[in-house]
Amino acid sequence: MSRDRVAEQLARVPMFADLSKKHLQRVSSLATVVEVEPGRVLAAQGDTGREFVVVLSGDVEVCRDGEVLAKRSDGDFFGEIALLLDKPRTASVIATSPSTILVIEARDFKAMLQENPELYEPLIKAIGERIVLRDDHNLA
Repeated sequence: MSRDRVAEQLARVPMFADLSKKHLQRVSSLATVVEVEPGRVLAAQGDTGREFVVVLSGDVEVCRDGEVLAKRSDGDFFGEIALLLDKPRTASVIATSPSTILVIEARDFKAMLQENPELYEPLIKAIGERIVLRDDHNLA
């Protein structure tokens, strides 16, 4: 997938929607697009988080201790908690359909945030929502 196409898809992701075309191009240059099949484990509970993932298309399930806690799909993201808090993954994430994901490695994720501080707001909002829902076991 071309960088222009990745940037176009990122523009449809709420977290990145307010970025300029230039910044979207920069973010797309930091990312790797990966096609995954159903059943692929994208993140394993307890592992060290080394990447931030955006679901460009498809469906994934967030599981903790074998229990499905949430479903994520187009435009959703995960991995930010482990990277921002330097903590192990709080849940596993498994593809449930053929999916296209965008992977940004930890070092590049941090560079992306430094270059685009406006991205902190949607990240903090997502973390806050996930923490509030923690009592319902919905933290991803």
